[in-house]
Amino acid sequence: MTGQTTEHGWFAASLNSIAAKVIVAMVVFVTVPVLLYQQFSAADMDKRRMILDRLEVQGQVIGEALSPRLTTFDSESLRGVSDTLQRLGNVDGMNIKLLLRPIEQEGEPGGFFYIASTPQVSNEYLQEERNELVEMGLFDKLRDSCIGNQPLAVRYVNPGGDEEVLTSVTPVQTNAGCWAVITSHDTDEALGAVLGQPYWQTPQVRLALGIYIGMAAVVVLLFLGIWGSLNRFARLARDIRVKGLGQSAPSFSAMNRVPELSGVALEFDRMVATLHNSASAIRHAAEDNAHAFKTPIATIAQSIEPVKRSLSAEQPRAKRAVHLIERSLSRLDALVGAARQMEFATAELMEAPRTPVDLSNFVHRTLDGYAEPMKVKKLYIRRQIEHRRTVLAADDMLETVLENLLDNAADFSPEGGVIDVAVRRDGRLIELSVADEGPGVPPDRLHQIFERYVSSRSGNQSDESSEAGNQHFGIGLWLVRRNVEALGGSVHAEASDPQGLRVVVRFPRG
Repeated sequence: MTGQTTEHGWFAASLNSIAAKVIVAMVVFVTVPVLLYQQFSAADMDKRRMILDRLEVQGQVIGEALSPRLTTFDSESLRGVSDTLQRLGNVDGMNIKLLLRPIEQEGEPGGFFYIASTPQVSNEYLQEERNELVEMGLFDKLRDSCIGNQPLAVRYVNPGGDEEVLTSVTPVQTNAGCWAVITSHDTDEALGAVLGQPYWQTPQVRLALGIYIGMAAVVVLLFLGIWGSLNRFARLARDIRVKGLGQSAPSFSAMNRVPELSGVALEFDRMVATLHNSASAIRHAAEDNAHAFKTPIATIAQSIEPVKRSLSAEQPRAKRAVHLIERSLSRLDALVGAARQMEFATAELMEAPRTPVDLSNFVHRTLDGYAEPMKVKKLYIRRQIEHRRTVLAADDMLETVLENLLDNAADFSPEGGVIDVAVRRDGRLIELSVADEGPGVPPDRLHQIFERYVSSRSGNQSDESSEAGNQHFGIGLWLVRRNVEALGGSVHAEASDPQGLRVVVRFPRG
């Protein structure tokens, strides 16, 4: 059931995706014109067949009109043939060419000779045109027989450099030989514009294609415009998360290019302003609360001093009560400080700017500062730090992470113990690890040590030995997790070999 729900959720998200809608729109824009083209192309083929049928009949009519004169062919009938051609060819820009293949030339495809044409041209023009028609193979089908009309739709360039469309070849068989009546039309005529060219080259199809491509481009640009604005919003949101909230940061409204998204951009800007104000309010509240709590704590601490001095040795229970009051005040003061630190950490997560930081150098500098305190505790730091490992972070946040990890390792390490600190590259991440040789943490509690107010030190420190300012409330590793996750990283703890605890932090590369 869960798998079906997940699949349904993925399908719904895909349908709502702008990218999916763009793909669907492109499929529609490609499929629809293909289907329409197939339908219109079939209609155009039918129209062409009808025209060619009409031209075939027209060629037959011309052949029949010339047949009486061609049957009794002599010089007198030749003049009559020329007059008939001139009269028949003066229609719709039609050109007529009359060729003869004498009986003795039968079997030779190039054995046709020009006899007459309309409009009239020179002999050189006719000879050149005849050779071109022979090369086109126009007379191949008349090689063995001189029977049957041939409707054509062939474009060619005549010797004058103009395009013509050959529309029909009508053979007429006589005693003199095989006559071929060839009709053609100029391409600037309506008939020539229809025949002899692919359907996709017709002006109507090209115009429709141009309009359709323009419409598709407008729709795609509309989607891309929205997509681009959303990507700009995402980049700005990432910059705000990485670089922190700043009054000088560019606004969503300034980056928006789609008027319909103006309301969304304005609400984002208001949200950023609200977060900025919230961070400032958290800081002020932390200061005010700390001051408000510390004032009565200090008053109580001062007031208990006269009571403490007035007690004699014969009042052990009263002295014990005063001691407990002092310890409770000390713990309460530390709790107020810890609460203030947590609130400031929360505000810092919202506003701290992130910049590329050389984590290798940063760790070296921090460890140098810990050298003397570690020597006092008789602890040794072993470094395994690769050079020039850069992360995108804030120095203060990194300092909080590393100092809390080192303090935690130092608190649990035995005298003479070794703390291993390593920085290395792990694929696209930079790994920082701190390992100690302490008692470690049970496997079932590893995930709990990063929770707030969870500490394992209570077993090592008695209430009597705890001093003000040196108490632990389980916020160190909690701050580590908060800062690391705010920087886009992750943190986990694992058992160290042969014993102890190893905390591993992974940051994105800067």
